[in-house]
Amino acid sequence: MSESVADHSVAVARLTSPEAGERAAAGVILAVPVGATEQHGPHLPLSTDTDIAVALCARLSGARPDVLVAPAIPYGSSGEHAGFAGTLSIGQAALELLIVELCRSATDSFDRIVLISGHGGNLEPLRKAEALLRGESRDVRVYMPRYRGDPHAGRAETSMQLALRPDSVRTDLAVAGDTRPLPEILPLLRTGGVRAVSANGVLGDPAGASAEEGAALLDQLTADLNEQIRLWWPAASPKGPLS
Repeated sequence: MSESVADHSVAVARLTSPEAGERAAAGVILAVPVGATEQHGPHLPLSTDTDIAVALCARLSGARPDVLVAPAIPYGSSGEHAGFAGTLSIGQAALELLIVELCRSATDSFDRIVLISGHGGNLEPLRKAEALLRGESRDVRVYMPRYRGDPHAGRAETSMQLALRPDSVRTDLAVAGDTRPLPEILPLLRTGGVRAVSANGVLGDPAGASAEEGAALLDQLTADLNEQIRLWWPAASPKGPLS
């Protein structure tokens, strides 16, 4: 999927209230990008996870006319990145509560909501919020993109950011961090955070990253997201076709 497809996405915040009501009455899906503001080494912006989540939501909306994109949530559970300047974390409990209250409000208008997270640390609070909301008979789902590669600020994320916002990548500052396999360093991460294993905040090696590789990875994630949405909710709206 090319980036031009994402140009046809629809952002709910740009609609008027009556316009949003018309779309809601037609049975659209509300896609909510859930990101983070956290360190991504010396070469990637703090917005990296949010940028990826926004891009996936936009691509989903560009491919399906029954998807609206909500404003991004730029703060997440990023406590493992404490000690690195610029990291702004609201923690697990606050994120869970934020998602619960946001989705309760959103389901006054929208029957179906998908939370698309760009940060792995958000998974536990998002799953807890999802379980609570579905227990209230609200049709809320969580999608967490998964891909092979470095855990954090390595080749994969650097490549995707090069494809999305190349001007934001400081390629001259891109250097390897801790390159050990994640299972090997996980106990240290749990007790001391990223700072305990990587002085520069990178888990992996961004060497070899390219916009072409990033675009291919984004295409892969987009295809997986579209397939997952198709399984959850067929393309035809339960309230009838969109005009």
